[in-house]
Amino acid sequence: MTILVTGATANIGRMVVDQLIARGATDIRALTINPTKAALPAGVQVVRGHLGRPAGLPAAFEGVDRMYLAPSPDNVTEVLELARAAGVRHVVDLSGEPESWWGSVCNAVEGSGLAWTHLWPADFMENTLTWSQQIRDTGAVHEPHPGTASAPIAMNDIAAVAATALLEDGHLGRAHSLAGPQVLTRANLVAHLADALDREITFRTSTREETITALQPTMGDNSAWYVDNVLLDFAPPPESLPTASVEDITGHPATTFDRWAHANAARFLAD
Repeated sequence: MTILVTGATANIGRMVVDQLIARGATDIRALTINPTKAALPAGVQVVRGHLGRPAGLPAAFEGVDRMYLAPSPDNVTEVLELARAAGVRHVVDLSGEPESWWGSVCNAVEGSGLAWTHLWPADFMENTLTWSQQIRDTGAVHEPHPGTASAPIAMNDIAAVAATALLEDGHLGRAHSLAGPQVLTRANLVAHLADALDREITFRTSTREETITALQPTMGDNSAWYVDNVLLDFAPPPESLPTASVEDITGHPATTFDRWAHANAARFLAD
C-alpha cells in the first residue's frame, strides 16, 4: 500500500512522514518541489511535484492507494480528478468545516468520489510564533482580547492523527475536529511562554490597528486578515472544543502548550 504525502517538506507534511515511519509504514512517497534538498528519511521515495502545478502530478499519483492532502484550495478539484484517475482510493485532507476559509477543500474532497477523512484542527500552537518579534523587541504581546479562549493543537499531533487515519480503515467517511488538551485564554498562553522563556512578557490589550502593526514583522501582508478573521472573529464556546480528540484517535496524550512552549523556546528568541 503506497501512501503519498503531499507538501512533504512543509511543516505538517514533514511530520506526517515521520509519524507514518514511527507507525511502521514502509511504502511512503513524498511529494516536494525540490527533491535534492528534501532531506527526508532513508527509504522514503521522493518525487518532484507541487499541488499548485497539477500538470506534473500524474506520475506522482501512479500506484498510490492513499494520500495526505495538504490544503490547496485554488486547484483542489483538478488535483483530486488526477488522483482518482490514477487509482488513489482514500484521501486524508487537512481542511476545515464547510463554512470556513478552508471549507472548499473538504467540499471538493467529498465531491471527488474518493473515500475521505477530514482533519479540522483548531488554532495551531505554532501560531504563537507570530508573537516572537514583538516579544523580543517590546517584552509584550499586543492583542485585542486577553480572555478569548481556545484549545490550540501542536502540528505534530495533527500529523499523528493524519498518520493514524492513513493506516487504519476505521476513519473512512469521518470528519475529525481536532484540538489540544487544554482550554487556554490568550493571556494564559502568554503566561506559559513567559515561564518557558524565563522572562517577563506582558499582555497589552490593543486596538485592531495596534495589533496589526505588532504582527506585521512576522506576518507581513497577512496581518490584517489574521486579526480580522481569527483574533476578532474566532471565539468558540470552550465547552465545544474537542480536547480529548487526539488521544481518542491515536491512543496517545496530546501535547500540552506548556510542554510545547518549553520545547520551542529558542524559536521565540532567535532573530
